[in-house]
Amino acid sequence: MPWNKQCNLNKGCSSKNNCDGGKHYKKTMCYSRNNVYDSPKAEVTSLKPHHSSCAIVTGETTGDCVSTPAAIIPLTTGAVAKVPVVLAELTVQVNVNSIIDLPEYAWEIKDIKKHLKVTQCLLIQETNVLFIKGFVRKNIQYATRTCSNNQSFCGDIKHCTIDVPWSCITPVAFNGISPLSPIPRTSVEFEYLKQQKLHGPEFADKDRLMSGDLSEFNQISTEFFNELPYCELISSRIVEFDEQLGHVRPDGYKIPFEEKQFKSIEEKMVIFLTLKVLQNRQVTIPPTVIGPTPEDPYIL
Repeated sequence: MPWNKQCNLNKGCSSKNNCDGGKHYKKTMCYSRNNVYDSPKAEVTSLKPHHSSCAIVTGETTGDCVSTPAAIIPLTTGAVAKVPVVLAELTVQVNVNSIIDLPEYAWEIKDIKKHLKVTQCLLIQETNVLFIKGFVRKNIQYATRTCSNNQSFCGDIKHCTIDVPWSCITPVAFNGISPLSPIPRTSVEFEYLKQQKLHGPEFADKDRLMSGDLSEFNQISTEFFNELPYCELISSRIVEFDEQLGHVRPDGYKIPFEEKQFKSIEEKMVIFLTLKVLQNRQVTIPPTVIGPTPEDPYIL
């Protein structure tokens, strides 16, 4: 609507809501001193969609739901599937000795939470050697001093999160099935017969040189993309012994007689790591016969 808003000094302008084809907009209204009227040259000042009030949802959760077992229809005709096959399952013992320096003086270790992380588990085929490495994520909570006297000791509980690295190499006894040996890539050269005339006093006119063509190079290369064995973490158990280093009783503080401060911790950990070594292999699933059951609704 090509309208322009025109008002003189004795008239003012205001907005009025209008609807055109389902679209709501505001149209400028011009008024004189005594009455208000639509200006024939009014201007659409804004075009806004109509908004209803926001939706309100009321619902509740019931306590019990009824479930009915459904029939499981298996594949009985037999198939060839590619599935992970267990090569070995083993428990590895990793011994770790480390020293941790805290960012400030502590007076007591309150708690140490730890989680084992594995970053590499690689089987070197044809050697049966497994390379494993990772780290133990530890959150150390310790007490600090704010105020004290001969009978009391008060302060804050702070924490420090660290990653203690570890690594080991262990031989693997395949108590499942031996891994599939990798197929090496091949490269074969071939050439075509070439015949050409011979020139020289020792050759007759009918003589021909028959040999491979030295002016070309032909090759067939075959590359096999072998399945790399991989690991699956089953469980871990960590037995540790942590000991304070350099703990001293500082001068100038009134503290209970047993309190001493330290900044370094020596920890000894024995990690028992149970894992599986697997490899994706093609497995034949033979056909099976399953008798119908009376309650099976899918058997006619």
